[in-house]
Order: sequence, then C-alpha cells, then structure tokens
Amino acid sequence: MSDHPLPQQPMPGPYPQGPYYPPKRHKVWPWVLGGFLLVILLFFGACAALFGGVAHEVAKQEDKRTTAAPAGSEVRDGKFAFVVTQVDPPVDTVGTNEFTSKQAQGEYVLVHINVSNISNAAQTYFGDDQKLIDDQGRLYSNDVVAESNLNTDILLTQINPGNKISVTIAFDVPKGTVPTAIEFHDSAFSGGARVALK
Repeated sequence: MSDHPLPQQPMPGPYPQGPYYPPKRHKVWPWVLGGFLLVILLFFGACAALFGGVAHEVAKQEDKRTTAAPAGSEVRDGKFAFVVTQVDPPVDTVGTNEFTSKQAQGEYVLVHINVSNISNAAQTYFGDDQKLIDDQGRLYSNDVVAESNLNTDILLTQINPGNKISVTIAFDVPKGTVPTAIEFHDSAFSGGARVALK
C-alpha cells in the first residue's frame, strides 16, 4: 500500500450553478386587448354597413314616392289606381246649402279624381288620406267637411274589386298657392304615389 493519499474525487450529485432565473412569461394582456378592440371595430363596421344599406334603401323609397308621374297619368298605391281628371280654379266657398256650405280659411283647390280598385279584395277609400303639394314642397291635408258638399260618400267608401268611383277632393290652401302635385294613398300607412297637376 502506498503512503500517498489518493486525490479526492468530487462527490457525485448536482453541481452548484449560477443564479436561478425563472422562465420568461409572455405578456398576454396586449393580445387580449388587441383582440377585443378588433372585435369592437368589426362590430361597428358591420353596424355602419347595415345602417348605410338601410338608409340607402329608405332614400330610394323616398325618392320613388316623391317623384311625381306626369300630369294625367294613372298612378297606383296599394289596391288603388288613381287618375286626376280635372283641377278647378280656386274658390272661396264650397256648397250651396246655407247650413252645410264651408268657407275656406284661404281658398279651396278642388281636384276631381277617379279611384279604381285594382286588387282581388274590397278596400275602403278615405278622402282624408290624400295630400296636395305646392311649388314650395308643402303638404296640405284635405277638408273633409267641405268635401261632404261635393260628394255623396266621400269620407269613406268601400270599393269592390274592379269597381271605380269619381270624387272631388277639396284642399284649403293660402290664397295664391300654386299646387304642383297630389299624393295618393290607399291607406293611412301606405307609401303613396304622386302625380303632377301641371
């Protein structure tokens, strides 16, 4: 046996290492925030496109409704076809009976029309649904009391399919008003159809 001691061998096992650094964590919140903002932008973009399409369609319908057909044309709205047959010069009073005659606030424009039912079912005509338009774009409602002096059953009349009635509509307008068109409706909530008076 040798008298020289053997060199010491390192002990097996883990060796000491440098300082410990935990693994890097990637920040998730910027991605979540970015995704959220993207969803919001897409939502508002879709809403803008939808409302833009609706607004365009409404504008098209409004343009169709406010474009007047040439004078003398037949126009249709819902179940009715309308034709203006005559426009009388303005008058101050309507009716000959001293108890039922009506004095205008301004003057009456009297419009004679034919109304035909072009559908397959009966529909009630209301004189109150019709409007007069002047050269400034103002809309006038009719005077149903004055009309009762001009027609036997103007306030409301049921028209069967294929039948036609002739009525006179009275519009009380300021003196000197220039009527340019009339807007016909087959009901209070219909889109309406305009025809020029000149």
